[in-house]
Amino acid sequence: MSTRFLTVPGLAGSGPQHWQTIWETQHPDSFSRIEQDSWDWPNRLLWVARLQEIISHLTEPAILVAHSLGCITVAHWAAEFSSPFIEGALLVAPADAELSKRLNFVEGFTPIPLQPISFKSIVVASTNDIYASIRRSKFFADAWGSEFINLGKKGHINAVSGLEDWPEGKTILNQLVSSELAGI
Repeated sequence: MSTRFLTVPGLAGSGPQHWQTIWETQHPDSFSRIEQDSWDWPNRLLWVARLQEIISHLTEPAILVAHSLGCITVAHWAAEFSSPFIEGALLVAPADAELSKRLNFVEGFTPIPLQPISFKSIVVASTNDIYASIRRSKFFADAWGSEFINLGKKGHINAVSGLEDWPEGKTILNQLVSSELAGI
């Protein structure tokens, strides 16, 4: 049985140059996007409900691949739901909805859940992310029971960071997979 990957984008979704979209394009049989009705006006209840809707229909193992506010969506989902099919989560550049003035219009994402996540997870963060300090990202990783990886100065680890298909991210993702994926 092969592992599926569910990408969980953040605010505004992930555009064509974002590593999440590139991975989906490169591996359409393995990667599926959690689509939200409104990428520009995020609402926690709606975003978590959509994530749960997709997860509730899983019939095979899956790993969540989240970015930014998508990471906070996963944390809220994990605080409320569970699934035997979710084997892990790659949580990249979690957006600090509690402290970022740039996220003052997001609805319901605070307080950010701080209980341990019941499946293996890795938080990947940058020292110059405008949406969360490295210290807060490490705090989230510790609270969630996640492994923590500091990438150094990579901005918000998005398309603007110039990562393209982000080979380093694929290597990190493989740490969550039972057997390494050829070509990922």
